[in-house]
Amino acid sequence: SEMPLLSVPKEVAVGTAMLGVAFATGMLAGKRYPSLVFGTPKSSTSGMIGKSSPLRQYILDHSLREHPILKKLRLLTADHPWGRMMVSCEQAQLMANLVKLIKAKKVLEIGVFTGYNALNMALVLPDNGRVIACDINEDYAKIGRPLWKEAGVEHKIDLRIKPAIQTLDELLANGEAETFDFAFIDADKESYNEYYEKCLRLIKKGGIIAIDNVFWNGKVLKPRKDDRAAQSIHHLNEKLLRDARVNISMLPMGDGVTLAFKL
Repeated sequence: SEMPLLSVPKEVAVGTAMLGVAFATGMLAGKRYPSLVFGTPKSSTSGMIGKSSPLRQYILDHSLREHPILKKLRLLTADHPWGRMMVSCEQAQLMANLVKLIKAKKVLEIGVFTGYNALNMALVLPDNGRVIACDINEDYAKIGRPLWKEAGVEHKIDLRIKPAIQTLDELLANGEAETFDFAFIDADKESYNEYYEKCLRLIKKGGIIAIDNVFWNGKVLKPRKDDRAAQSIHHLNEKLLRDARVNISMLPMGDGVTLAFKL
């Protein structure tokens, strides 16, 4: 069927033009981690531009503008045994720029880990803005919470430790459908379709859903039948291509991120 024309607010329409710049970052690193914990660590061996690539360092040197406390949390997280679960800093910066671009006030994050991206988004939200941050492991979030406070944005981050589906259902039951501006999905991959559908109900028209790990370390090319995560992501990727409710951009940044703009 014919795909719909772009009909989102002017800020988003203008913003899509800048997204092409993100392609320069290349595919950095894949993510592998059991689905029982939110997030997945990035592989250092996959992608067009590796972590040790001089070109990647050039990109960071010439584009990264990282708040000092955000950098502090990134370096702290990097020392964690599962530190590679953290979203790449240049991808986080793109998320923050999009949040600013659409003047977001209410944000969803599904998969928090140490809270690097929650802090990243909270820093650019207005003082009355909120990040509803969903995770099932409070121990990881305790690493970032003192830095949320140090940055003066702890009051903007509403951390909910329970299965994300439960939190999303509670938000819908409380009448918060179509009240969120932005959502970032980076949790257990088998539930991606369900997260997407519920976020689509919670996001306003003109809002954005960012879906991480859409390459799944390249395994989406030939997903094995016994790889439920790869199968789930591949099916969602195919669904998004044909989903007339959104316009999309799939970016080769990190382990691949798809931006879905709700029509």
